[in-house]
Formats: sequence, C-alpha cells, structure tokens
Amino acid sequence: MPRPRIDPRAPGFPVGVGGLVAVTLLGLVGGWPIASAFAALYVAVSAAWGILTTRTWWGPVTRPGAALTSGVAVVVLLVVGTLTSGPQAEGTPDPTDARSTAPATEPTETAAAAPSATASTSVAPSPSAPPPTPTPTPTPDTVDNAADTRTALAAVATLTVKGRAPSTGYDRDLFGPAWADVDLNGCDTRNDVLQRDLVDLEIRPGTGGCTVETGTFHDPYTGATLDFARGWDTSILVQVDHVVALADAWQKGAQQWTPTTRQVFANDPLNLFASDGAANQAKGAGDTATWLPPNKAFRCEYVARQVAVKTLYRLSVTAAERDAMERVLTTCPDEPLPRGGLVQPGTLQPVAGVTADATDSTGSSTGSDRADDAPSSTTGGEPGCPVKGNVAGDGELIYHVPGGQFYAVTNPEQCFDTPADAARAGYRASKR
Repeated sequence: MPRPRIDPRAPGFPVGVGGLVAVTLLGLVGGWPIASAFAALYVAVSAAWGILTTRTWWGPVTRPGAALTSGVAVVVLLVVGTLTSGPQAEGTPDPTDARSTAPATEPTETAAAAPSATASTSVAPSPSAPPPTPTPTPTPDTVDNAADTRTALAAVATLTVKGRAPSTGYDRDLFGPAWADVDLNGCDTRNDVLQRDLVDLEIRPGTGGCTVETGTFHDPYTGATLDFARGWDTSILVQVDHVVALADAWQKGAQQWTPTTRQVFANDPLNLFASDGAANQAKGAGDTATWLPPNKAFRCEYVARQVAVKTLYRLSVTAAERDAMERVLTTCPDEPLPRGGLVQPGTLQPVAGVTADATDSTGSSTGSDRADDAPSSTTGGEPGCPVKGNVAGDGELIYHVPGGQFYAVTNPEQCFDTPADAARAGYRASKR
C-alpha cells in the first residue's frame, strides 16, 4: 500500500501547514471535537485535490497515496461526528431559555426580558445577586446538602455512564408550562432568575415586585455586559438557559420521571442561568462534550453546575461527556460541587414549599400529545388583551387565547383582538 510522504521543502508546505493550524484553532472555539473535525476536513479536501493532480501542499503524491490519506481523514471526520452527535437545540430553547412570566409552552429556554444590544467586553464573573426585592410569599426551602463537601471533580466519578437514549417523544410541553411559579413566591421563574442574575434592577410597579423592566447583565457565558430593557422585540437578547438542557435530560433519564418532577426540574434555579441569547442558541441542547461557554474563566463553574444538576436528578452522562467534565475540572480540582436544588437528594421528591401543576385543563397529563387546535373564539379573555402574544427563547412568536392552558398565567408581550390578528403579525397558536 503506498504511503503519503511529507516533504517540508515543498513550495506550498508552509502555506498548507498554516492553513491546517488556522482551521484547527478556529474549530477550538467549539471544543476539541470540532477542532478535530475541521482538521480532518482540511486534510481530506487537500488529499482529494492530490487525487486529481498528484500534487498537495505537503508535496507530490501518487493517486493511491492521496486516496489513502483522504480516506483516513474522512474516517476521522465520521468518528468525531458520531461521538459528538446529540439532540438538536431545544426547540424554542424554552430553554435553553425564557421570557416573560408567560409560560410559553414552547421548546427551549425562553428569552428574558430585553437587553438592548450593547455588549461591552468586560469579563464578568458569575451573575451577582441584585438588591433584595419584595416577594408576596417566602421562597421554599432548598436542598442544603451541607454534608456533601465533595469537589465537582470527585462527583463526576459517581455519575452513571451510559449511551444516549433516543430523543423520540421529546416535547417541551412534557416539562410543564414554561417558567411556572413552582416555588410559590408569587413570581414566575424567568423573573426570579433575572432578579438573581442582573444588577441595578428596575421593577415594574403593580407586579408584586416581580417583573424586571431594566437592569444590567454581566453575562458569564461570554464575559460581555448588556444593558437590559424589557420589550417584546428585544427580550430575546437575554435568555434563561437550562444548564442541563431539557432535551439532554430527556435522553438521559427524564423520560422515566413523573410530570411533576419534570416541571420542577425545568424551573429549578440550580439548573438555570441568565445568558446571552446568541450564546444560548449556539449551545442548543449540547452537553459538556459538545459545548462550553466562550468565556473560559467561567467554564469550571459552568461544568460544576452541570455535574451538580446531574448528580441531584440522577441523570446519566455519556462517556464523552464524562471525559469532557473531567478534562475541564482537572484544571480546577478544588472547584466545589454547587449545592441547592428543589428536590430531595436520592428521591426526586420536591422540597417543602414547592409544587407543580402536572395536569392540563382537561385533567390529562402534561405529557399527553395533543393537536395544536387553539380555539377560534376569544370569549372570556382579559379586558384589553383578548389574545396574548409571547416570544419564546429562540425568538418564536406564540399566541394564547382564552380557554388555552396557559392564557391565564401568561404575561403578554403584545396583545391582539383576534387570533387572526396575531397570525398576521407572525405569531403561531400555542399547542395548549
């Protein structure tokens, strides 16, 4: 079998090596698997040119030798693609990411209220706590886990390693109404997270100390600083990310949970960070093996949070995911395992003061698969807002009508007189 030979004296060698280094560094933005894929693709294309011309940047080649090189590069590309394949971004990231008090039953983390897009590059540590704001009722107890003094790195070894289950059947609706007030403090989860992660807050009067109008957001994912101003067309710029994405959780254990546990998980502050909208969308439903925050200074804390969530909720990890966790946490071996959470360790039972409504208006489980059949009538709606428009975290526009499961608990971004008006404005009907 002919073997390709490398000739450093070849005229194109410096340029070719420079190109290989450049594409590899570019791929490192997405982690080592992406870097490997970029490098393999570069070599495969170069070798394919050698098959046609018997010339490559590393020197003259025989056509069989170029074919061998190209074949090896393609195999590497396929292996990397297989190892890093995962679920697609969490549908309207609900996700992985929220907006108004409105539980848009849509996929992915819904967008948070609105930062004007002024991003400065000051590197910010993890979100700092804003001044306390009044809430109608006390928050529930959270898990103290005071006896658990393990580091995050030590906890990785206790996670169950197994393959990723199929994503068949996944739907954001299976995790309950988006941003439900499971802790019964009178505020929806999205606004709870904004109040925790933003500073210099201005709260909308008449909302019981809940709705964040403006604030300053130091994004831990990118290190940028955003001036946040609530608005239906700008809220998507700041989203609330599920650190362990809902679609990822579905494939690694959540399929077996009760509807109540899934709803508590989707609203557990331990699993939530406010985040830059673009960064959250780039993450999609990725795990540690496929996505890490661009801000390297935050990666230890981010991965430790993923480990804590997967430990508390008994979610499995893939071998690639475990290796990636260990790789990051080895650089910070003393990073503590975050404590807290809304379920009791080892039981998945909500802690005191937490509740979840796991049924819809017909008494069916939130996991039921119902058609998107929003009523055409708006009888019984709130005065001045018969049809409520809401923007999901990935920017999808959704409207809710009277009689729908989430109409009464939706804080609208825009109001319409009829569903037809909402549809003309680009909104689609809620699935419930």
